[in-house]
Amino acid sequence: MAKQSSSEIAYSKLKAQILQNELAAGYQATEEEIARQLGMSRTPTREALMRLQNEGLVEVRPRHGMRVLPVSVDDMREIYDILTSLESMAAGQIAQKGLADAELKELSSAVADMDAALKADDLVAWAEADKDFHSLLVSLHGNVRMQTLVNNFMDQSHRCRMLTLKLRPRPDRSNADHAAVLEAIRRRDPDAARRIHRQHREKSAAMLIDLLEDLGLKQL
Repeated sequence: MAKQSSSEIAYSKLKAQILQNELAAGYQATEEEIARQLGMSRTPTREALMRLQNEGLVEVRPRHGMRVLPVSVDDMREIYDILTSLESMAAGQIAQKGLADAELKELSSAVADMDAALKADDLVAWAEADKDFHSLLVSLHGNVRMQTLVNNFMDQSHRCRMLTLKLRPRPDRSNADHAAVLEAIRRRDPDAARRIHRQHREKSAAMLIDLLEDLGLKQL
């Protein structure tokens, strides 16, 4: 495995802290403070922050350091609109072209991981397995630009999903949806794969947005 650069390590550490809400929305720090926290010099820290800014996770302000950006209800609507359209298209096109046995096994393993997490009542592990399934689905499509875009928006929404994880209904229906998408892909039924995945994302979006509005949360 190639050795990671200092900026790559800084980027990975900061991104993980943001996605897990260890650095919550609104958190502010100077470049020097972040570098000290990471135990690194300011150059790789600056490079990591600029990369995170390009992904919409932080705002970098000259002489003021960085601020972790919040995600609003309107942001979530827009994000889910994009994810719903791109992922359902990917699911349909994957089903149309078909997948190799090894690729089907990867998707099946992701579904199994979600089932195992729910049986263990581990919602954090379930959320990670769910994210893995969606990322893998787009990865198997083969469009690198689509994969980059989808993963970027999934990262932006991940903080909101994790903060509301224990406030939502148990996601048994979600697991069933993933299994149904997998089965449609396995039998090479593009219409069913596209429809099931679209409905799954639409239901998820409606549930999350309704929850945020019921709680009176305009942003997280």
